[in-house]
Amino acid sequence: MSPGDEHDSFGGVGGSGQTRTRLPEGNSGDVYGGARRPVRSSRSLITVVGVVVVLVAAIAFANRGGGDPADAAGPSGTTHGKAAPTAATGVRPVTGKNGRIPTGYPHDDQGAQSAATNYAVALGSAEMFTTVGRNEIVQAVYAPATIAARQGELDKVYTDKGFLGRVGLQEDGTAPAGLTFISRVIPVGSKVESYADDKATVSIWFSSLFGLAGEGSQNPVTESWYTTSYELRWGDGDWKVTGFSQKDGPVPVGRDQRASTAQEMSDAVGQFGGFTYAR
Repeated sequence: MSPGDEHDSFGGVGGSGQTRTRLPEGNSGDVYGGARRPVRSSRSLITVVGVVVVLVAAIAFANRGGGDPADAAGPSGTTHGKAAPTAATGVRPVTGKNGRIPTGYPHDDQGAQSAATNYAVALGSAEMFTTVGRNEIVQAVYAPATIAARQGELDKVYTDKGFLGRVGLQEDGTAPAGLTFISRVIPVGSKVESYADDKATVSIWFSSLFGLAGEGSQNPVTESWYTTSYELRWGDGDWKVTGFSQKDGPVPVGRDQRASTAQEMSDAVGQFGGFTYAR
């Protein structure tokens, strides 16, 4: 696994090159104006986003505490290959945090799913583009034996001036004046691919938003869909990431909706905080 493997969630690098058929559109004008967002294949996304590193919380982490679990759904059981509920279940949500990232997951398959989902949100956040934020996230989500190698790989990519320039960011990973940088992963569901006492593989299906919102943006916010499979190891009382793989989709058919204006998109990221997904 190389740093390039982590880029798909934001830019489709290494994607399948799939195409989708949509009804003809009129003159598009400003992508944030009155028209729908233009269709982009995985290939064309490369030119918009460049080699964006992903793994795969969001810009603002909701602080979810303890309390009695709502509407218990029975004990957690292994759900290989089957859909699992994403609403709160009978297992109490985690109450610990490493910085802003929930930690201390149950030692069962549900705990592994919660860990993978929360880590996907953190690794796909705008904080990964700043030195302080990236260090905090890497320390919180990766297994101790992999931290040093992963930190070095991610630092190399996220500080590359050519890469930052292609996605429209300044050398410190922040947005230019007048623009708002949006990078969020929105999990749709999780699935246990395999589970053992000390290791698990969990797939997360998610949508991601990535780009710069604001008047004159050359990299408008776009949406894409991916599935990332995380390899997790149990140790020191928690689940941590040791590896991953990623693929495109499943991608839903887009509705015929008007794309929001630059101001609407910029306002939204400031007004709607991101979620954590511990359950």
